[in-house]
Amino acid sequence: MRSGILSLMVEKGLEGDCYVEMLDYTIDLFESQGLGTDYYGYHNINHELEVTYVSLLATKQNKVQFTDGDLKYLYISALFHDFDPQKSVDKPHEESVLKFISRDRKLQELINMAGVDLEIIKVLILRTTYPWSGDLKKNAEEQIKQCFQNSDLTKNDQQYQEHIMEMGEYLSVVDRISGYALGDFTKAMEMAKMNAHALAWRPSLIIRSAVAYFEELLNAEPEMSKAILKTLPKEMRKNFFDTVLSFMKIRQEEITIQADYSYENLKLVPTIEGMSIRKDPKFIKTLYDIFLQLPTPLQFEKENFEDTVKNPKIIINTLRLNNKNGEIVGFSKGGPLEKYKLREEIRDENYGLGNTIFLEPLALKMGYWGLKGGSEMRHMFIMQAHSMKYKYLTSFALREVIKARIDKEQAEFVTLFDPERWDYYRIII
Repeated sequence: MRSGILSLMVEKGLEGDCYVEMLDYTIDLFESQGLGTDYYGYHNINHELEVTYVSLLATKQNKVQFTDGDLKYLYISALFHDFDPQKSVDKPHEESVLKFISRDRKLQELINMAGVDLEIIKVLILRTTYPWSGDLKKNAEEQIKQCFQNSDLTKNDQQYQEHIMEMGEYLSVVDRISGYALGDFTKAMEMAKMNAHALAWRPSLIIRSAVAYFEELLNAEPEMSKAILKTLPKEMRKNFFDTVLSFMKIRQEEITIQADYSYENLKLVPTIEGMSIRKDPKFIKTLYDIFLQLPTPLQFEKENFEDTVKNPKIIINTLRLNNKNGEIVGFSKGGPLEKYKLREEIRDENYGLGNTIFLEPLALKMGYWGLKGGSEMRHMFIMQAHSMKYKYLTSFALREVIKARIDKEQAEFVTLFDPERWDYYRIII
């Protein structure tokens, strides 16, 4: 992506050394703060670079007329729009972004070299506030008004202020389109899972939220969206609309499943699986395909998946449709804590004592979350662990879910993780 941005910079006349330094400084800082390509969150360095790339690529659209001077502001604002490397949650807070770019000496030096007004950069970043409605919009507009008053270029020029707001709308729409135009539906689904994981959403919200996101974009800002998409290469337009249609199709399937469950046309049956079927290649493949739908950080023992399924020390339950021989739509899996390599930050006092079983994150097909099947599998797993004389169970779960289990199950936090808030906890069996 860096090379693509550099090519567009040359094409758009952004050839000063300061612009290249800005790009490399942004990449280095995101990487050094653990928000680089390995960070499993939507707002990582990939997102920052994708927005920068598409914002330059689509400038020839017919909705906003950019001058050469405008391109400097657009490039810098796109590059820095989520520049919040010390964030405590994945979604950047625009005020934190502005505070950071206003105080960082290196950025101040580069912005001065570019000869641009920081107050205008702030306005463009504030306009990327999402959603652009309610209190978020009101607060952003108040800050924007102050930025316009602080700038000698804008405080007495209403027409220029309106132009900058149009530029901000352009950047905001590019911000929401870019990642989905730069890859196929597999990439889009991974982005959706990253967003859900980093924002601590329940899995049942992933598809529903994705559909709402695209509908809001295309309905609330149709002219800007249409202008930008029309300018993008055909393959990128196809990626975007294929993604929208795919999410809508999956959402329709989800609603059908939920309706069938509500009308009692289908039942979810938690099932203890014996060792004979666990050696069946088809069974293993079925579980593995469901396993791959989990967010990457929740895919434990991926390289040894087949061996763990065949291991008699590992507990495996499935969730089947209608009866114990029905289609598998989910599973629970886990074993002795010592067989797992967990995150380095975790210091479990029971590790090595052989008294703790680790429950891997539950895996269900899209559409079957929120129907209580996962909860039933988990309780079945706990009963089996109790029969095997384990004293404790540990696992990962959303922070709010663990809090709800403190009174019910004497759950306790062992290690908390931010920004994702997907924490490691323990219960007494």
